[in-house]
Amino acid sequence: MSTLQKTIFGLCILALTACQNKTTTEPSYVVQVSLGGWEKAEYTAEEVIGRIDTVNSLIPVEKVIIGWSKDKEIYKRVGEYLHSKDISMLLWLPVFAETDAVCDNTPAVDLWGNIPANYNLTEGEGFSFNCPSDPHNSLNIINLYDSLFSDCGFDGVFLDRIRTQSFVGGVGGVLGCGCPACAGRYRAEGVDLEAVRAEYEAKGDSFFSVNGYTPSGGFVFEDSVADGYFKAKGRIVSSSVAAIADSLRSRGLEIGMDLYAPFMSQFVGQDYEILSRHADFIKPMLYRKTTAPAGMAFEYEMLLKSAPYATGYLEFKMDVDFLKSQLEAMKAAPCAKYPGIEINYRAGVAETSPEYVRESLSTVMQYAYDGAVLSWNIMEAPDAHIDCLR
Repeated sequence: MSTLQKTIFGLCILALTACQNKTTTEPSYVVQVSLGGWEKAEYTAEEVIGRIDTVNSLIPVEKVIIGWSKDKEIYKRVGEYLHSKDISMLLWLPVFAETDAVCDNTPAVDLWGNIPANYNLTEGEGFSFNCPSDPHNSLNIINLYDSLFSDCGFDGVFLDRIRTQSFVGGVGGVLGCGCPACAGRYRAEGVDLEAVRAEYEAKGDSFFSVNGYTPSGGFVFEDSVADGYFKAKGRIVSSSVAAIADSLRSRGLEIGMDLYAPFMSQFVGQDYEILSRHADFIKPMLYRKTTAPAGMAFEYEMLLKSAPYATGYLEFKMDVDFLKSQLEAMKAAPCAKYPGIEINYRAGVAETSPEYVRESLSTVMQYAYDGAVLSWNIMEAPDAHIDCLR
């Protein structure tokens, strides 16, 4: 065998070994812990540690996302435990909503200058959104981390509410923000918001009509003005998120991002291509049982109710095949991917079951992504759902 042949043979062996190592790598899990609103944590550090310890005994927990109470002692005590187990701790940090109690923000408005309706899920979760273009709002988030959380031992930050209002706020929820600062950014993108408003007023629901849908490309709008608006919206909102993410990363922090399922992301300004270039990992919310913001069926229903005469929309069954279509749609993202599925139960909001948890986890794991996020609050997961992890 010649020297060249030996070299080629050696490289082939290395390549095969790398492939084998990749395929045998076990997926890991990210666990979310919701402590409730800013003022009072709903769980003690001991309760959080106990639940995570149980989960970690069943599956390999890689990261824990926890927030967003201001109680530093909980984070320090939980962090000490997590780090002893070689588990990363990320701060669950809302960006364009849920910070009014701790920040002086500029609210988002629709194209008519009105504040869209919000959606009050629980105390501290009102889904009332702030302007994504006002630099003061972005600086608030950076200052919030620096002033309240920088000494708590966090390894990273998980950015939530990185979007505009959805159709839960009606048409005005997605046709915004329309403030002067946003109008200037749209002009720079070649979009006149006054023309967008006039087009909607002239066409009504047909403004939202589509020619079709593909998982990789999303909905194709019939109206060129609508198409230009939503593409620009994705660039504008996502670029603001990217700047916040880059600033936090400069502090040595890992960055995760909470994203809408791909099929609804274009309506709320989430451009997967832009966001995934500024994240260490993304968590698309593949919530098939949630009847609240980010729930896939819920959000689609709100779209159809807000624009009932818009045409071209398909009937999506929230079954395994549709879940697979969304998993396929995120393949191109150049960062780590941890799809999020509900494991918690909440009557009237997330009526999950052990069978649903097994089905969702099994489907996600078929895609050999980096793992999965057990969403959205492990503290509300029934014991039967935890047992599904065995």
